[in-house]
Amino acid sequence: MIDTHAHLHACADPPAVLVDRARAAGVDRILEVGASPASWTEVAAFCAETEGVLPILGIHPHEAAEADPTQLERLRELAPVAVGETGLDYYREYAPHDAQRQLFQAHLAFAEELEKPVVIHCRDADGDVARALGDFEGTVVLHCFSSPGLLQPALERGYYVSFAGNVTYPNAEALRDAARAVPKDRILAETDSPYLAPQPRRGRPNEPANVVHTVAALAEARGEPPDELATQIDENASRAFGLP
Repeated sequence: MIDTHAHLHACADPPAVLVDRARAAGVDRILEVGASPASWTEVAAFCAETEGVLPILGIHPHEAAEADPTQLERLRELAPVAVGETGLDYYREYAPHDAQRQLFQAHLAFAEELEKPVVIHCRDADGDVARALGDFEGTVVLHCFSSPGLLQPALERGYYVSFAGNVTYPNAEALRDAARAVPKDRILAETDSPYLAPQPRRGRPNEPANVVHTVAALAEARGEPPDELATQIDENASRAFGLP
């Protein structure tokens, strides 16, 4: 099983401990996200020394006000499996929209140049994200999907759609409806650790081991055996991120 999006170095417990617990739960691969330039070296080094953990690197839209898009050049030497997370967040308003859009476009251009997938963060910005992605020719992964306005573009354009622990919440029927609509070869699962712990662990910090609960909830919503869906998600992630 794979957790396609985790911020290990943002968790309270040491990353190595989290990896060990994940392996004990049957999660043998983790994609760790370094969402600010200050984190890239540490994340990339940990991934290089830890079997089954691979880096996704980028600059979160929350940091767009202070970000320098030329910093993305460092990603050439760090060799992430994907660029991100990037996108637009009009909910928190931590950065001006124009600065977010400029940084987003820089990520998209760099991802195309590197021929890497792009991992998308979207909150209350469905229309602008869809428009920005309209000319992007690479692989798109919609991380922590919670954007109804992006579902139809995702289905039409063949994006990968990744669901986090919030799909397990009792009031999240709209997310489960979206999960039922995603083709089996485009669905992914993640924890977004340490955030959004799934219902059985709600109220506690999230971690990669908990992705098993998200996969179980997705399988129930889709009427599929959990083991089969876990295998399918693993195959999808390998294809999306070019994993061995």
